Amino acid sequence: MTSLQTLVSLLGLVLWAGGPSTCLFLPESPELRQLLSRYQEEETDQNSTGGDGGRARRAIRWSDREEILQMHNRLRGGVYPTASNMEYMVWDDELERSATHWAGVCQWDHGPQDLLMSIGQNLAVHMGRYRSPAYHVQAWYDEVKDYTYPYAQECNPWCPERCSGPMCTHYTQLVWATTTRVGCAVHTCPRMEVWGEVWENSVYLVCNYSPKGNWIGEAPYQHGRPCSQCPPSYGGGCKNNLCLKDTHTRTESEDMNEVEKSQRPLLPRPTTKPTPKPKPAAPKRPMARASSPKTNTYLAQIIKCETRLRDKCKGASCNRFKCPANCLNKKGNIWGTLFYDVLSSICRAAIHYGAIDNNGGLVDVTRMDKFPFFVKATKNRIESLSKYQPSNAFSVAKVEEMSVDCYTTVAEICPFKKSSSSCPRVFCPTNCKVQPSYWSPVIGNTIYSDSSSICKAAIHAGTMKAEGGYIDVLPLVRRKNYVGVLKNGVQSESKSNTEGGSFRTFAVRE
Repeated sequence: MTSLQTLVSLLGLVLWAGGPSTCLFLPESPELRQLLSRYQEEETDQNSTGGDGGRARRAIRWSDREEILQMHNRLRGGVYPTASNMEYMVWDDELERSATHWAGVCQWDHGPQDLLMSIGQNLAVHMGRYRSPAYHVQAWYDEVKDYTYPYAQECNPWCPERCSGPMCTHYTQLVWATTTRVGCAVHTCPRMEVWGEVWENSVYLVCNYSPKGNWIGEAPYQHGRPCSQCPPSYGGGCKNNLCLKDTHTRTESEDMNEVEKSQRPLLPRPTTKPTPKPKPAAPKRPMARASSPKTNTYLAQIIKCETRLRDKCKGASCNRFKCPANCLNKKGNIWGTLFYDVLSSICRAAIHYGAIDNNGGLVDVTRMDKFPFFVKATKNRIESLSKYQPSNAFSVAKVEEMSVDCYTTVAEICPFKKSSSSCPRVFCPTNCKVQPSYWSPVIGNTIYSDSSSICKAAIHAGTMKAEGGYIDVLPLVRRKNYVGVLKNGVQSESKSNTEGGSFRTFAVRE
C-alpha cells in the first residue's frame, strides 16, 4: 500500500501557521528576540553526543514537549464523528532525535526521504511574534473544516478521499487512530526558503509520527462509541475517549467521591465524657440536614447562560446542568476548544462543543486536571478565546435518555469508572414496585449496589413514584457494606463485601 503522505510530499505537505501573509513580522521585534533566546542557546550543541562527559541538550523544551503531547491527545479524543478505536499517543525519543536532525537542515520540505517510508511527518514554520507549538498543532487539526469523514458504507472496498481544501493530510495524520507515538523538535533557522521567499531567523517545528498514517483508501479511524473497538492489548482501558492501557490510567481525583463522603455523619465527636448538660444538644442534630441526601434531591442543576463552572459546587453531584434557551448571543466568555477553562460559561461552552443547541438542554460536565493552555476556535457560531496560562479545565457532553425495564441495573448500562462516571437519564415503566426481589433486587439504602434494579431502587429512595417516570442516576465507587431497610413499600437487602460499584438515584424536575 502507498502512503498518501509520501505521494504528496513535494506539494509541501504541512501547513505553516496561516501562510506567509500572516507570519511576516518585523524580524527585530522584542517578541522574536525573546523567542530566539529560548532556542538559540540549544543550537550550539544540540547535536553533540556527550562523549566528553557532557550531556546532549534536547532539541525541544520539556514544557513544549508536554504541550504538544497533551494537545495531540486532547484533539484525538474529541474527533467528530466519534472514534471507536482512537489510541492514546505517547512521546518517542527516537522520533524526537530524527526530527532534531531534519529541523537542523532548515529545508522547507519533508525528509529525509529514506525515513519517510516508515514515519509520518508534519511541519510548521513561523517568524515574528511568538507562536506556541500548540498553535501549530491546532492549525494542523483545523484542516478538519475541509475534510469529510468517509463512513463504512462508503468504503467499498476503499474509502473515498474527500478534502475540499488545499490539504487535509496534516489533520488525518494527527488523528490516525493507530499512530501512537510522536516526537518533535524546534530549531531556529538563520535563513530558510519558504515558498520562494527567504525567511530570516524563522522557527521551524518538525513532528515525526509512528506508525505512519495517511494510507490511501483507509479512513483515519473507525466511527463508533469511544473505546468500543480498542485493540485487545489495551485490556479495556479508556480515558477521555482514547484507548489507554491500565498502566497509564491516572488515579481518581479527590472530589470524585464527594457524594459518597457527604453520607458520612458530620456531627463533631465529643472529646470528653458527656454530661447531663450536653444532652439537650441532641435536638441540634438536624443541623446536619445541610449534608443529608435531601439537599441533593436533584442531580441536574438549573443554571443561567453566563454561569461559570468555577461558580458552582464541586463533586460528582454537581456535574449535570440544565441550560436555558437562547444562550447563543448572551454574555459569557469561554476559553478553549474541546476542553475549557473553568472560568468559561458552561452553557455557551456546551453550544460551542455541540453538546446542545440554542434551544438549551441537559449537559454533563467532567472536571479535568490543570491544563497548561487553551486554544481558541469558532464553532457553532460561538468564538472561544485563547489562554496560555495553566488553569483547571472541564469537558462537556450531551445527556442521553434511555428507556429501561424493571430489571435493568447500573452495572449493565453505566458502571462506575474512576476517570469519568455518568449515566443517561433513565425512564422507568410503571409497576416495578411489585416485581419480585429475585428478579429485581434492591441492595442498600440511599446508596445501592449497582446490581440492584435501578427503577425499584428509585422507588425505595423516594426519588420516583411507583407510576414510573424519569430519574437521574449517579454511579459511585463500591461500598463494602449495604444495609437493608423497608422504605416506600419496598424492602431492600443487606449485603457485605459485594463486587462491582454503587449508585444513587435523583428525582427529575417536572
